[in-house]
Amino acid sequence: MFFTYLRRELRRRRKAALVVASGLALGIALVIIVSSVSSGMSKAQDKVLESLYGLGTDMTVTKAAAAPGSSSQRPRFEFDAKGDDSKQSSDRVMVRGFQTLSSTTVDKVGKQSGVADAVGGLSLNVLKVDGQFKRGEFKQNGNAGGTDQRGPGGGGTTQPQGEVQGGGASFDVNSYSVYGTDVTKQDLGPLTSSKITKGRTFKATETDAEVAVVDASYAKQKKLAVGKTVTVSGTKYKIVGVSTADSGDAAANLYIPLKQAQTLADAKNKVTTVYVKAADSQQIDSVKSAIQKNISGTTVTTSADLADTVSGSLSTASDLATSVGKWLSIAVLVAAFLVAGLLTSSAVSRRVREFGTLKALGWKSGRVTRQVVGEALVNGLMGGVLGIAVGLAGAYVVTAISPTLTAQLGGSGGGGGMAGGPGGMAGGPARQAASKSLDIALTAPVSLSTILIAVALAVAGGLIAGAFGGWRASRLRPADALRRVE
Repeated sequence: MFFTYLRRELRRRRKAALVVASGLALGIALVIIVSSVSSGMSKAQDKVLESLYGLGTDMTVTKAAAAPGSSSQRPRFEFDAKGDDSKQSSDRVMVRGFQTLSSTTVDKVGKQSGVADAVGGLSLNVLKVDGQFKRGEFKQNGNAGGTDQRGPGGGGTTQPQGEVQGGGASFDVNSYSVYGTDVTKQDLGPLTSSKITKGRTFKATETDAEVAVVDASYAKQKKLAVGKTVTVSGTKYKIVGVSTADSGDAAANLYIPLKQAQTLADAKNKVTTVYVKAADSQQIDSVKSAIQKNISGTTVTTSADLADTVSGSLSTASDLATSVGKWLSIAVLVAAFLVAGLLTSSAVSRRVREFGTLKALGWKSGRVTRQVVGEALVNGLMGGVLGIAVGLAGAYVVTAISPTLTAQLGGSGGGGGMAGGPGGMAGGPARQAASKSLDIALTAPVSLSTILIAVALAVAGGLIAGAFGGWRASRLRPADALRRVE
């Protein structure tokens, strides 16, 4: 009887049911769209952070950069001009951005509670100067005999008078970044933000081998390829692979084994950055506190710290989605629930004669209330289905259009994970502290949890509307059947 009466009443009141369902659908669709866009923003931000940190890295441990102007940071080059048109080249290998940490720091960090893994890396900058020296031609002035340079005692020599013409030197200065990576742990750190597109990555046995992986952009610029060699400060490295960054710029132009980088920089058993993976993402703050407490003189930067430094349209849109969008969704949803409740209550008021008659025939108030709640619940589920359909369509449109957002990565002082100078951001070996832009395509993925939330909202909306209508129906009396309803 319940379902028969329910089906008959829903068919008879299709327009009213559609109005209630549409109101709920609007709120549910908006929740789905905002949730999916917020999820897309989060994924875009994670992609930005991965391009800086590397995949799987939750935090980095560094030491603040040395004060600018220290003698250790001043590049010095020595050339000897020998012969005519002498060409010479000199490399200066410098640690980038941060002061070095002892390699034992990696082990200390790895032993902290809540740390799943830790790996060290050494970020270097190579300043290459190519010089060409020209021996000048000496041309004597008019006095062929020269000038008498003898002193009062008659000694001394006679020096010719003249000038050197056409001499001098010209220099070509280039710089590139080199990153020393622990080849035994390649699943953590900046190299994980790139994919090997040609050749291979390092072998775990190549801890001190003269091999290199080159970034695709740098390889194209310098016409490098797998099998060729690249010379760094007099050492030739065989290129075994070419990597392509997943997003943004690559972490470095060249990657070499950590021990080789330490040798080039004369930094034995030193690292610039420790990349840390937490055992539990919920414990990142406690792990950060433990490292700062137990390992003095270090700066710990988490992905959340880095996220605060991202600006541009990505940051603005993310703020809008999480603040304005969230509150707008709540407001629309609350309004939809209230409207559905009021419409249901109003519909019950128009059915006074009907429900009064049913009570006169022996229906109890509870049965009438259940009938009204059942109708409202069906309306809510219809609104949920319609809202999910509209929400999915909206998310699909956003993903299909894929609007481009810009993430502006600004630089700040060395203490907070975005070091001044050529150290980059949070230890990222190729990130310049000067602002850099990354273009990220926005998507709007819809998760199963979002769909389940939408279904729950539909049920809740139906129950709320049913509560309004049920309360109104419970107050009806059999005598109300005698009232004339216009």
